[in-house]
Amino acid sequence: MSESEHIYDITVIGGGPVGMFTAFYAGMRQLDTLVVESLPELGGQVSTLYPEKMIRDVAGFAGIKGAQLIDALHNQMTVFPDFAPTVATNEEVTAITKDGDTFTLTTTKGERKSRSIVVAIGGGSFAPRKLAIDYDQALENQRIFYFVKNVADFAGKTVAIAGGGDSAIDWALTLEGIAKKVYLIHRRDQFRGLESSVERLHQGSVELMTPYLIDGITNDAELTLDLKRVKSEEHANLAVDALLVNYGFTADNHALRNWKLPLDHRLLKVDENMETSIPGIYGLGDCITYPGKVKLIAAGFGEAPTAINDIAVNLYPERRQPLHSTQLEH
Repeated sequence: MSESEHIYDITVIGGGPVGMFTAFYAGMRQLDTLVVESLPELGGQVSTLYPEKMIRDVAGFAGIKGAQLIDALHNQMTVFPDFAPTVATNEEVTAITKDGDTFTLTTTKGERKSRSIVVAIGGGSFAPRKLAIDYDQALENQRIFYFVKNVADFAGKTVAIAGGGDSAIDWALTLEGIAKKVYLIHRRDQFRGLESSVERLHQGSVELMTPYLIDGITNDAELTLDLKRVKSEEHANLAVDALLVNYGFTADNHALRNWKLPLDHRLLKVDENMETSIPGIYGLGDCITYPGKVKLIAAGFGEAPTAINDIAVNLYPERRQPLHSTQLEH
């Protein structure tokens, strides 16, 4: 049977952490599963943007680096080899249609057929919010960075971090013990991060430059930042080896609109089983909405068994649904 004729039980669209765990859990329920990921490798934003960042909302880990989490999820997906998912990377879903009980997913590489679909695309395509000043673009990935691939690149250097949210604070705390000196530049005196992280920040050696905005950049022997104090004409200069900008990211989930799925404020609307108003199409993670939704990896992991168990019962009603994790060993 050719791939275009093969009918999967489940197709997971999105190969980030939530999509990877979903595929593993589907294998645990002995479901024939396909994962379609538009990027060249699994891992989503965690692999692309945060491989060195400590992630602290995964149960069982006080903290785990993004790259380590993705490696662990890769290994987990192979625990049940007879039901390990088929993975298609570098492949984008362009349309979804339904004929009877079968969905056809048109992709950039052909067609895929599936009895159900789980959408786990996170925030969709993403791009960093850049500095709102003119600067030499050639400095990007040389002295100005929007994400970090390897923290060792900053060893022994003087580093400034711009931003006041969780990501900026996390990088400041991570680099504190690696860089020679770390400055954190924020336009407010208060930070928007997790309370425990903000407390560690105030107790550590990171020098807080608040309330300041970056008003200009000069590239000579060092990178000189012209800092303007908010609501003042006061300026200060800061010489550093590298600037890491953490102003967040813009996301575009246009794919949900292109697939003509039911949306609520640009998010996929789901019920208590994580199912949309289209029977057989489910959603998980940051791309969905329901009352009380929390956008955390931990929340997405928790949503996966709900969706997969509902799919399993619908596809194979004769199978007994597991009630407890310990039953899965039998």
